[in-house]
Amino acid sequence: MTSRALVLGGGGPVGIAWESGLVAGLAQAGVDLGQADFTMGTSAGSFVGARLALGDDPRTLADPILRDRIPGEERRPAGGGGPPADLSKLMQLMGAAQGDLRNPAEARAEIGAYALAAQTMDEAAFIESFGRSFATLPVDAWPDRGFACTAVDAETGAFQLWTRDSGVGVVRAVASSCSVPGIYPPVTLNGRRYIDGGMRSSTNADMAAGHDLVVVIAVRLGAAGGAVGEQIAARFDEEVESLKHGGSTVVVISPDDASVAAFGVNLMDFRRRPDAARAGLAQGLADAAELKGFWG
Repeated sequence: MTSRALVLGGGGPVGIAWESGLVAGLAQAGVDLGQADFTMGTSAGSFVGARLALGDDPRTLADPILRDRIPGEERRPAGGGGPPADLSKLMQLMGAAQGDLRNPAEARAEIGAYALAAQTMDEAAFIESFGRSFATLPVDAWPDRGFACTAVDAETGAFQLWTRDSGVGVVRAVASSCSVPGIYPPVTLNGRRYIDGGMRSSTNADMAAGHDLVVVIAVRLGAAGGAVGEQIAARFDEEVESLKHGGSTVVVISPDDASVAAFGVNLMDFRRRPDAARAGLAQGLADAAELKGFWG
């Protein structure tokens, strides 16, 4: 029996909106990515992936954003729809972590130190901001369908793949994966603090090894520009090649030109979400015919 995996990459609140729209458009046209045997998300992708794995209807995944009515899990925790957060310091640190000149874990630990020292909302408020999608779940709940999400230990820089066997609840696991350093607080699980899994890779697609078919949704590879963008793109290419070398057939979905235009320059700009969701929906509807033969 063919095993299918879905990998959802990071991309801030704009990425959540676009991925939600894309998944909805594909589903409305007959390609239900929610039927994956294994779904893995990083940062924004962890939120979208968890909703799918928990059984949300993929056809309506983007409806709240498309209506521009923001439920609790998607409102800006810091409040309002003001200007996007400044990511310049984080991008500098990520450049060091993505490069080949240093031990990656040590470089990620520096990002963790930056996150631990940053002035952000408190952890409880951040967890609460995930709101309605997860509000009724027990603290130790995990999706019945295969699901994993990624994080990084803020002190050691070690990579963490949260799964059912990790003994943590999906709400905090997803929150840790979405904890953008310097903007949101590191999240406590099992007595340790964790930050955004995108500090290792924007997709961590290599964690889907062993599946026959892998669909990778990558929000913005190399968009940072310069050396950092090149390093992120090169890392992604290595991950895809490792999957193929292991026998997987891989399809990569990235934003089309209309989606890129809808994103703007900062994926943390909450004001861009409705346009990003609409662009994702249109792309999903357009791309479904090509993907249908692959996904089945």
